Amino acid sequence: MQPLELLSPAKNRELGMAAVNHGADAVYIGAAGFSARAAAGNAIHEIEKLAVYAHFYKAKIYIALNTLIFDRELEEVQKLIRHLWNAGADALIIQDLGILELDLPPIPLFASTQLDNRTVDRVRFLESAGFERVILARELSLREIKEIRRNTGVDLETFVHGALCACYSGRCYFSAAIGKRSANRGQCGQPCRLSWTLMNVQGHVLERDRHLLSLKDMNRSDYLYDLVEAGVTSFKIEGRLKDMAYVKNITAHYRKRLDDLLAGSSGYRAPSSGRTELFFIPDPLKTFNRGETDYFLSGRKGDIQSLNTPKSLGEKIGIVDQVESRYFTLKGSHDLHNGDGLCFINPSGKLEGFQVNRVDGDKIFPAGLQDLKKGRLLPGAIMYRNHDHVFQKKLAGPSSERKIALDLSFIEIPQGFALEGRDEDGNEAEVWLETEKIQAKDGDLAFATLKKQLTRLGESPFYLRTLNLPLKPYFVVTRELNRIRRELLEILSQNRHEAYVREPAKQRPDVLPFPGKHLDFTTNVANSKALEFYRKRGVKTIDPAFELSEHGPGTVVMTLRHCILWALGQCRREVASVPEMWKDPLSLENKSGRFQLEFDCIRCEMRIKTL
Repeated sequence: MQPLELLSPAKNRELGMAAVNHGADAVYIGAAGFSARAAAGNAIHEIEKLAVYAHFYKAKIYIALNTLIFDRELEEVQKLIRHLWNAGADALIIQDLGILELDLPPIPLFASTQLDNRTVDRVRFLESAGFERVILARELSLREIKEIRRNTGVDLETFVHGALCACYSGRCYFSAAIGKRSANRGQCGQPCRLSWTLMNVQGHVLERDRHLLSLKDMNRSDYLYDLVEAGVTSFKIEGRLKDMAYVKNITAHYRKRLDDLLAGSSGYRAPSSGRTELFFIPDPLKTFNRGETDYFLSGRKGDIQSLNTPKSLGEKIGIVDQVESRYFTLKGSHDLHNGDGLCFINPSGKLEGFQVNRVDGDKIFPAGLQDLKKGRLLPGAIMYRNHDHVFQKKLAGPSSERKIALDLSFIEIPQGFALEGRDEDGNEAEVWLETEKIQAKDGDLAFATLKKQLTRLGESPFYLRTLNLPLKPYFVVTRELNRIRRELLEILSQNRHEAYVREPAKQRPDVLPFPGKHLDFTTNVANSKALEFYRKRGVKTIDPAFELSEHGPGTVVMTLRHCILWALGQCRREVASVPEMWKDPLSLENKSGRFQLEFDCIRCEMRIKTL
């Protein structure tokens, strides 16, 4: 059967363990340095501890080593990769193809989405280079994913949830151009989340101080079956900088959705082991989100942008009905509580928020002594809850339990009795109890005692699936039953740890030609090993990466499928006659600088260029 993997993010070991506990089949985490989230690096010993924990459940640990590497760092990276392999990592997620020219341990390599994986030719080339998985560009539609699947054999992974970069991943140089903070080096300053003013060539302001490049967050939980049908086998949640509540909530949400899919099909299975029991009801709107979009999965449709704010909106609670000096009311019912965080978009298009101090019937009293009638909260405003106090409190404590199925048999042997255990993956253990066999006078009580003591699995990582008892009732000392149960669980746990075997990298194929003879800076070649990689494949001229070269006016710093004209109702394909003020050239401006917009309506793309 085909395994379908739920892949969750982890900022650190604690969050990685929480992801496993809430149903993740795999976790991706950054090592110290060389990760696309520089603020989410982890020491080798922390990764090793996480790997031991995850492998108990047959869950895998992938290391995000997905930044460009400079020559002076190559030796350090080579040593780091070997340390990561020795620590138990199952695969590396990489962007820099120079890594393939290093002396590597037998660790599988995954092609990061930072490699701009959005065409059949690109994925086919990466497969030919020896990658065992390709992480697809977020912008791809189901039709495009199916086309890639038909023409390649490599495993395909796609993002299903979380924050969206406006630019094609790996092709964004905006942050580097503005503040020397390279997104391809894990240091993105997120200029796409800033407010910008849109102007025409005459200097007329078309939109002032709006978040024109900020996108909503992805939510594809309703499209998992469609993605499976398209050929995706790994479903990735974004969020290596997100908090514990987000990791727990979103992992649990997708675990439930995938379990529903698996239950309805005989052709698929989960690749990891164990049953996850949740102590809460997951809801993606109750942890960080900027609104929801399936992005371009079903083509260009709807609003994918969050023009008013880059911050978390949360869930829509209701529409403001009445506003008084100290309280307001909402139309209809709600479940607000003291301590909730609320927000709304004011008449100026800006996000405002406050904490709920008290709820009295239908009256909601904000914290503070401000006079609401003198503020910008008006009847008709849509109210959102971006902090659910009760929900967050639930997630702050134990919120799930993941356990392995166990079958126990208490049997007679010549020396006395034996307790045999076999888990859901076929791992076995046996403990003997050498004792005199004494037939019980009260058979029902004897069987009840055996059942009670042998099924007390408590805080162990196992749950009882079946229990087989001898046909004859015997008297057995309770403390001895407890002892052999404890010993069996310890032995079986150790056997599970020892039984986990990592899959080494497959033999990498012979070098095949690259489909092109010249590479510009967008190929992101930053070291001599990357040069060697492409020259082996027939490339003649290779420009250095953006970070290693000077760039003048007219340099493209972002290439986007997101289009400001579409977002503002001015799509050149949709508008019969372009208003004079909206004609090219248009530009974006804020305190960071001024940049020109270029619209490629044939490809349905937008580019941002330096001036």
